[in-house]
Amino acid sequence: MKVKKILLGNEAIVQGALEAGVQFVSAYPGTPSSEVGMVFGKIAKKHGVYFEFSTNEKVAVEAGIGACFSGLKTLVAMKSFGLNVASDAFLPFVYTGTKGPFVLLVADDPSCHSSGQSEQNTRAYGELAHVPILEPADPKEAKEFVKLGFKISEKFNIPVILRTTTRVAHQRMPVEIETVNSKQRTVNGRFVKNPKRFVTMPPRVLEMKDELLEKIEKVREYAEKSEVNRCPSSPGGRGRASTDFGIITSGVSYLYVKEVLQELKLNIPVLKIGMFYPLAVKKVKDFIKGKNKVLVVEELEGYLEKDVRALAKEVNCPPAGRAGKLKIYGKDLLPISRELGVEKVGRAIAKLANKKYLVSKRKEIDIPKRFPRLCEGCPYWLVFSALKKLAPKTTIWGGDIGCYMLAGFEPHEIQDYLLCMGASIGVSHGIRKSTKQKVVALIGDSTFFHAGIPALINIVYNNSNPLIVVMDNRITAMTGHQPNPGMGQTGMGEACPEIQIKDIVKAVGVKHVKVVDPINFKELQETIKEYLDKKEAAVIIMKRICTYYAKKLKKYAKK
Repeated sequence: MKVKKILLGNEAIVQGALEAGVQFVSAYPGTPSSEVGMVFGKIAKKHGVYFEFSTNEKVAVEAGIGACFSGLKTLVAMKSFGLNVASDAFLPFVYTGTKGPFVLLVADDPSCHSSGQSEQNTRAYGELAHVPILEPADPKEAKEFVKLGFKISEKFNIPVILRTTTRVAHQRMPVEIETVNSKQRTVNGRFVKNPKRFVTMPPRVLEMKDELLEKIEKVREYAEKSEVNRCPSSPGGRGRASTDFGIITSGVSYLYVKEVLQELKLNIPVLKIGMFYPLAVKKVKDFIKGKNKVLVVEELEGYLEKDVRALAKEVNCPPAGRAGKLKIYGKDLLPISRELGVEKVGRAIAKLANKKYLVSKRKEIDIPKRFPRLCEGCPYWLVFSALKKLAPKTTIWGGDIGCYMLAGFEPHEIQDYLLCMGASIGVSHGIRKSTKQKVVALIGDSTFFHAGIPALINIVYNNSNPLIVVMDNRITAMTGHQPNPGMGQTGMGEACPEIQIKDIVKAVGVKHVKVVDPINFKELQETIKEYLDKKEAAVIIMKRICTYYAKKLKKYAKK
């Protein structure tokens, strides 16, 4: 039985995975992908699926690889930067191929709404890893492309990346869903030993690469025939379609193109690329053949444009001494950074179609600037206040990824560098070894488990001495209150050992470590004063539950 339901893009991905028969799901929370893990955490048991929030993205991929090697249908979810962390395992995994179907969801964030460190474009991993990449435009496609990803993975024994963006992940629309028979689903795999299949060692690894390249060409042939790359009917005006002008686009950019064509009443043929890599070369060539101008509409770097330009030289090869008519437009009319949107796309299409595009005039309102701020009652208010008051003015403040990033804004202004998860500790060591300046590194509990431990070991091993402040608010707060290894609960809500950060810090050799409740302001200040003067590496663990998470727990307790 099929019914329609309004779904968030991430919810549609969960539904698609369930309809595809997914058995194993691992994730690390990171906006804009977080809801995928949160929804699976609530429904996994009901549907007979194993789910976990892993300690970081590399571990999530490795766990997924283990399930895949054991024959299970596997989904792994993360945000864009997570693939950087996971690539160490993922790239050789592409060489080995899959036993069970494997889809990796990676959510990019053009315009850096939630990913302040860089505006990463995951599509670059297509050619780097030689891995198929699917790009849905909306929740309906997100659901169907998950299912298609599993189908492609199973057919060609290759992992598949499903690449979304914030506007796809957090868009809502009616989606047709199927009833899922969870009773038939089991998590019962079996690993069959096969060194030639799963061990990436020379000289076998070079044979694996040759096999991978052969697979990619077979996937390309599949893409040529598949409706994943299609020419939808133009949403613009009636009458004959333009023969000299065409548009090639992918992902959410297609929706902007569609809206502009409707608004301008233009009947311009569009080639919508649903599989970014490997590119359906013949389909692109057939589309651009005979046209005078083609606009490539894509967000961020012009990877698709680069390929189209190369193919245009083959299609539009004029006699010697004569210039070809076909011109490819893209990043000369559209920006290479930030999201596109209807107005940017509208101006580009209108220019090439010799139409006027009236940008809606917004009345400028003088609104006072407001910076992000900590929640009312957040224990970090006390921590930031005490640190700023007691540390020397010349202190270098190391930032990391979590709620405490807000330390960089007013009224705190105690954040001098911010790169990636765990870098507050790793960079602090380099500064201490290079200068005589005092460094205080701020890091959260989830981030400490994710990437802080190796950096801390490096500090002890190399006799460094920054002050490290671990902000333990008992949950992964910034991405929506997902559990982590320090709070005694798994992603499926099951009880587990509560891993103590203090025990880890002591185990790696830090002599000076203390757990403080920030609400005890006198003890907090005394500890900061004492630990700022330590000549060896020192760690203060600020342990107090997130205010809003505490309210959640009280609310659930009353039910």
